[in-house]
Amino acid sequence: MADSERAALQVRSTRPPSAPVDPLSTNPAGRDPGQHEPQPDGPALNAAQAAAASHGDSPLLIVAGAGSGKTRTLVHRVAALVDRGVRPDRILLLTFTRRAAQEMLDRAERLAGGSTKRAQGGTFHGTAHRILRRYGPSAGLPRDFTIMDSADAADLMSLSRTSLGYGEPRGKQYGGALEQPARRFPKAETCVTLYSRQVNTDRPVAELLEEGWPHFLAWAGDLEQVFTDYVRRKTDANLLDYDDLLLSLALLLEQGGDVGDRIRGDYDHVLVDEYQDTNPLQARILRGLCHHGRITVVGDDAQSIYAFRGATIDNIMSFPSQFTGTSIVTLEQNYRSTAPILASSNTLISRATYRYTKQLWTERAGGEAPWLVTVRDEREQTRFIVDRLLELHEEGTPLREMAVLVRAGYLSADLEIELANRRIPYEKWGGLKFLEAAHIKDMLAFLRVLENPQDEVSWYRLLRLLPGVGDTTARSAVEALAAHGWQPLALTSARASSRATPGLRALAALLEGLRSAATPATTSQEIALIRQLYDRLLKETYDDPVPRLADLDQLEIIAVSYASRSDFLSALALEPPAATQDLAVGGDDDSDALIISTIHSAKGREWDAVFIPWTLDGVYPMARSAGNDDSIEEERRLLYVAMTRARDHLCLVYPLQSYPSRMGADFSYGQLSRFLDEGVRRTMQRIALGPDGGVPSLLQNAPLPPRAERPEVDLRALLRGRVGLPPSKPADGDNV
Repeated sequence: MADSERAALQVRSTRPPSAPVDPLSTNPAGRDPGQHEPQPDGPALNAAQAAAASHGDSPLLIVAGAGSGKTRTLVHRVAALVDRGVRPDRILLLTFTRRAAQEMLDRAERLAGGSTKRAQGGTFHGTAHRILRRYGPSAGLPRDFTIMDSADAADLMSLSRTSLGYGEPRGKQYGGALEQPARRFPKAETCVTLYSRQVNTDRPVAELLEEGWPHFLAWAGDLEQVFTDYVRRKTDANLLDYDDLLLSLALLLEQGGDVGDRIRGDYDHVLVDEYQDTNPLQARILRGLCHHGRITVVGDDAQSIYAFRGATIDNIMSFPSQFTGTSIVTLEQNYRSTAPILASSNTLISRATYRYTKQLWTERAGGEAPWLVTVRDEREQTRFIVDRLLELHEEGTPLREMAVLVRAGYLSADLEIELANRRIPYEKWGGLKFLEAAHIKDMLAFLRVLENPQDEVSWYRLLRLLPGVGDTTARSAVEALAAHGWQPLALTSARASSRATPGLRALAALLEGLRSAATPATTSQEIALIRQLYDRLLKETYDDPVPRLADLDQLEIIAVSYASRSDFLSALALEPPAATQDLAVGGDDDSDALIISTIHSAKGREWDAVFIPWTLDGVYPMARSAGNDDSIEEERRLLYVAMTRARDHLCLVYPLQSYPSRMGADFSYGQLSRFLDEGVRRTMQRIALGPDGGVPSLLQNAPLPPRAERPEVDLRALLRGRVGLPPSKPADGDNV
């Protein structure tokens, strides 16, 4: 979109000029709640909701602020259309989940007394599938086409990838050490993700690679060849993937002639929920489907946060120019949050450069200003959050009505471990729990073989990370280790190919160096040294290395708090964050658990109390957004979405000291997020923890007792004896 169009939309006012609005007022100047007659669906619609529901046949954009009742408004619009004579089976409601569509249609049916029962609703993909089954044969698509799921698509992409010679590493191979890894072609699953993004956004492959997978940029031309072969195989075999459903419908509507006209003729009114989350391909479908202009979309530009999935804010911002004669109705009355929370949220989003102007308000009285809490470092941040949520819990707020919202999953690692140690149950939304992630397990395997050289399970995990090492070589290496007293240098005597040998030598040298160092390293230092080898292996093993490397940064930081490697491994093994549902602190039932969620996974949810840690520059916005104005604006919207999830209590936490990436225990001073400027801070309570806010150790159990000089009983022999095994030989260094 041209800059002039952006500017015009940014200043567009959706209400008449009035006196300045007091964001803390429960009934701001110029507003008439305008309550209409109560409805069977619940309380009466307010004036703006009623205007949207009763709108005529021209294009309608409903800009629905957070917590403003957009779902009720859309339900009432469906019922109103039927009430004025529109046939239900000629109404199409599009949402992002089948459940949401069915729920809206069920509510509309109750509201209209059953007259909306035949209205059609579903997801974009489900609707496209239904249309293609009906009209595909008229366009050369056999009616019995097969839809591939994501696993099927990856399998077919793998065939294309392998048939063109991209199944094995190509380019620069490993040399005498692991200094120069092979230039590996993306895995099939990554190819499918990239292909999907290209289809949905219609952007060049090279541009998408540069943005999301820069380490694969050299393969741009090769990927296009693989995609061409993938499409050929699909069409030859009468197969469609999920993205083909949308693409095929868009092509039929744009170039299908009479077939496109017949599809358009099936619907008199089209309604779309969460329009800010649509991608360019979905917008193409709507333009092709709604030549008649009878389209209603509802969304919130301030909650457009899914660019990484291909969604674009441009769809909602350019809607009036795409559909001539569009009317805009803005829903600003909020039914969720207190006035002070709305004051902070309104002020933050008012700085956005590309938006529809709106000012959320509420009739709710009271409420305290959001807290902006300054803490010393991450450990003090964790302690504060846990102490505060327990305080709220004692006051009567269930754990399930509280949430900690993080920018990325790895930022909750320290909190997860502390919750586990305090036996506070939690659920994590958005990605694996920290210790379930494969790369974290890899790193812990390094530490475990240092702690217990006879840990065969961890040895096998490490060995299979190395290039050229499969089951046979791994078995040979473990046999060599066992024959030489589990000395790491024994790896160099294993039977191995020329490709596997450099990796085995590098692993042996690393572990021997750590094991025999004159001055033992701390656990955090050991992780940093291991990463000199493992980071390169990680980049070769996983196609998404950036968030995984950030997880390892976090593991280094957490390890600083432990006195020894043994304490660290024992604490994680005994109270892993993956198993925290055993005992609630004061919970009334088994479902009472704190929610930890990424902000993206929290959209559409709400809680009594919300905590937002890490409100630093470098997190809000993420450092990788620097230099990209659109990305920085999306980061602002992301923080706004997090803040508007809170009903009664909102707490943003700001650590003064933070660890720079890959720098172990060295502190740097963090900078408060640029989004929390002076105007935003004036709407908040500033709180700093006093000097008595000492930081407890994350390990609360006593240290493990030292090994006895002469054991009184051989427990290992007893365990082996239960299954008929003879006693094992003592390992080197054991005292018998």
